[in-house]
Order: sequence, then C-alpha cells, then structure tokens
Amino acid sequence: MGATPDVIQQGAGYTAVMFGGNATILLLFLINAIFRGAGDAVIAMRVLWFANAINILLGPCLIFGLGPFPELGVTGAAIATNIGRGSGVIFQILHLVRKNGRLRIGRQNLRLDFGVMKTIVRISGTGIVQSLIGMTSWLGLIRILSSFGSAAVAGYTVGIRIIAFAILPSWGMSNAAATLVGQNLGAGKPDRAEESVWMTCRYNLFFLGSIGILFVILAGPIISLFTKDPLIAPYGVRCLRIVSYGFFFYAYGMVLTQAFNGAGDTWTPTLINMFCFWLWEIPLGYILARTLGFGPSGVFAAIMIAFSTLAVVSAIVFRKGRWKYHKV
Repeated sequence: MGATPDVIQQGAGYTAVMFGGNATILLLFLINAIFRGAGDAVIAMRVLWFANAINILLGPCLIFGLGPFPELGVTGAAIATNIGRGSGVIFQILHLVRKNGRLRIGRQNLRLDFGVMKTIVRISGTGIVQSLIGMTSWLGLIRILSSFGSAAVAGYTVGIRIIAFAILPSWGMSNAAATLVGQNLGAGKPDRAEESVWMTCRYNLFFLGSIGILFVILAGPIISLFTKDPLIAPYGVRCLRIVSYGFFFYAYGMVLTQAFNGAGDTWTPTLINMFCFWLWEIPLGYILARTLGFGPSGVFAAIMIAFSTLAVVSAIVFRKGRWKYHKV
C-alpha cells in the first residue's frame, strides 16, 4: 500500500492482532443487529458503551505501559480494542440467553433450518459485496494518498477518525431507520415505513449539519487536540474541513442506504455504492490529486463529492418506491 519501512515496523503488530481478533467484531455487529431487529436497540447501545469503555480505559495502559501493564505501543491499542470487543460479546451473550428478554432461544431453535439459511446467505451476499465496495474504495484512496508521504496519510487518518467518531450517533439513527422500515413493511404499512425514513433523515440532517458547521469553523483547534506536528496537522485540518462540507448530504445518504437494507433490497445500495465509490470516487480522487495537481486535498474533495453523490442518487431511487414491494 506504499507504506514506509518505519510505518510497516510499527504497524505490522497492530494489523496482525486486529486480523486475528476479527471474530470479536463480527459477533459484536451480528448480535447487535439481532437486538435491533427485535426492537431492543437499548441493549445494543449498552453493549457498545461497555465495549468502548473498556477499550478507552485499557488503551493508554497498554500503549504507554501505565502501572503494571507492559508498554506495547501501537500493538497495545489493537489488544485493548479486541479485549473491549470481546467483553462486549460476552455481555451480548448473557443478554441473549436470559429468560426474560425479548428473544428466547430454546432447544427447538438449535437446529439447522436450510430455508432460513438460504435466505440469510442470499441477503447477506449482497450485503458483503456492499461492504467490500466501501472498504476497498478506502484502500484505493489510501494508496493514492501514500504517494504523497506518511505525513499526508497520518493527517488523513486523524481527520477521518474524528469524523467517524462524530457520526456514530448518525449510524445509530440510520440503523433505527432500517429497523423501522423492516417492522413497518412486515406489518403491511409501507407508507408509514417511508414516512419514518424521511423523518429520520430530517433528524439526522439537524444533528450532522450542526456537527459539519462546527468542524468547518473549528477544524484547526480540533486537530490540534490530537497532533501539533507541523507536517501532519495541516493535512488533518484540510481533511476535516473539506470532508465536513458534505455533512448535509451525508445525513440523508446514511439513512437511505440503511432503509434499503432494512427493506431487504440490498442490491440497490450495492449498485449505488459501486457507482459512487469504484467508478466515481477513486478515479476522481486520482485525477484531482495527481493529474490536476491538488495533492491530498484532491482526495479529500473526492470523498466529499462521492458521498454527496450517493445521497442524491439514493434519494431519487428511494422516492420511486420500488423497495416497498421487494420480496425477501
């Protein structure tokens, strides 16, 4: 991916631990989706609070060797993350098997149901492709950025991490929209499903739009809380500010994508993602950054433009209403 030898030396241990602990993040997402599907989103939220609290507390201890903990550097961050996620999974399982919960698992449920399995594979297959499109597009952008040096990648990483943290509530609202769509379609009320999506979009617009304005105005001071390196900080500021210009669009795009998924229409957002990220974002990023000479700022602009395009296209397709009659 174009990393320097120093980055490889420091990052290899982190990468190995994160890959080795992938089972924890798989189960964390999977079981939380089960809770949300059952309408018990509060448990899913508590699980994430618990897992992240452990991660936040353990992180500095294992990175810097505080108290009795060994100093493991970057690798310590990965270990703390996986311990936090693993603890969250244990918390999930305890709630999943309790007798007074919304979900009750009996012996009759512990058997192979090939009909259900076939449906899950069919639906998740497009979901997997959808996720791969998004993730590989980020890798493509990193490869373009790495050609401008480690400082550009580091600044981008700081900026994107701040953005990813800030939009977590928006992901929660988007997942709620998916749940509302699924439940209302299951109840035979497609119009109420559509209204719940647009209402969620408006709430998300208010929240994410406010965050976007804050980031545009205070990008410098916010980045300085994480790094004052004169080589890294300017890239972080540009990333945070440029990407945040599109927050008003992201508010709709996030919710609408999850609404399609909640209706079982996973192919529509998959095709939209393929167009916006593979056929639009990566080529645009390369042209802006390399061909037109905008450098890393061209990559940041490509991210903003691609996600804004996704929101517009998703809104147009959603209004057509074909998702209301999708057969799972």
